[in-house]
Amino acid sequence: MKFVVTAGPTREYLDPVRFLSNPSTGKMGFAVARVAAMRGHEVVLVAGPVSLKTPKGVRRIDVTSARDMLAAVEEEMAKAKSGKPTIFVATAAVADWRPAKCAPRKLKKGQMSDTLKLVRNPDILKEIGRRTKTAQSPTRPIIHSPTYLVGFAAETNDVIAEARRKCREKNLDMIVANDVTEKGSGFGVDTNRVTLVRKDGSVDRLPLMTKLAVARRIVRECEDLCP
Repeated sequence: MKFVVTAGPTREYLDPVRFLSNPSTGKMGFAVARVAAMRGHEVVLVAGPVSLKTPKGVRRIDVTSARDMLAAVEEEMAKAKSGKPTIFVATAAVADWRPAKCAPRKLKKGQMSDTLKLVRNPDILKEIGRRTKTAQSPTRPIIHSPTYLVGFAAETNDVIAEARRKCREKNLDMIVANDVTEKGSGFGVDTNRVTLVRKDGSVDRLPLMTKLAVARRIVRECEDLCP
């Protein structure tokens, strides 16, 4: 199968030295890419700004912004071969907002306003999910429908309820949810405690595991449930 995996944060620049982002390090997404490659699948890893080494057997595409990431994912989905199962695993922590303008030079303190105007970024997972269930957009590249679509939900409260809502609204086959306030389950650590929420409503709560072990479970789930 072909796995297209997103990982890490995105950066949304206000000027050449300041940006909006989040603490994601990309470890979960890189683990998924590593496991999928080890199991013999074709793997494309679309990575935001992170310092991790590319797993063996993985083709890596480095991006910066949410719009960059969406364009890279669309291009890879457009390359998917008919009849070959394609899995999209969206682990990236994509910035929801970006500054309305990016200054070409560093803004001096005296030039900056006390308020920052933001515009909404594209929701990559929702966009890919929407286009797999509806007609292709005439203004976007033609993409092949993923055989299986997996999202991630980093939450701080109402974890299962939020995961179910996102699974439904984004047309996902499964969403991997976790409470990032729990010890050992946040950004930058090597472990994770996740709950698998599927579109049929079934839920599997996994114990605290290494991110590599979580990745093995996710890849096996994709292998077992894809036709």
